[in-house]
Amino acid sequence: MRTTYLAKPGEVDRKWYVVDATDVPLGRLSSVVASILRGKNKPTFTPNVDTGDFVIVLNASKVGLTGKKATNKIYYHHSNHPGGLKSRTAGNFRDENPIRLIETSVKGMLPAGTLGHKQLLKLHVYAGDQHDQAAQQPEVLDITKLI
Repeated sequence: MRTTYLAKPGEVDRKWYVVDATDVPLGRLSSVVASILRGKNKPTFTPNVDTGDFVIVLNASKVGLTGKKATNKIYYHHSNHPGGLKSRTAGNFRDENPIRLIETSVKGMLPAGTLGHKQLLKLHVYAGDQHDQAAQQPEVLDITKLI
């Protein structure tokens, strides 16, 4: 009788990866990063267990927006007050807060709930090319080969 392997939270081996976002389209970057955060690149993937790895994204301010997304794609949020609908274009969002732009995009590709929140906590985004996780000895991941 064969049984399906189910990972247990205590036996997950996590790695650290560094991804350079320079001129990589936002959606492609986000889908690859979300897949790594969930652990779908591992043979031990279990949907209800956080089996993913840590990801460091560098150069968030240089992420690419293809087509007319910089001017036509609009992000909305509401202040929960009457007339409180705020909007800004993807280009303005990238210029004002590139870290939040990538975090928002990746969050939309993770599952909703506590498991998705735990997976999102393993994402570290930096606007420049320096990061604080040198002690974890992250591996450089060439994202252009994965797209």
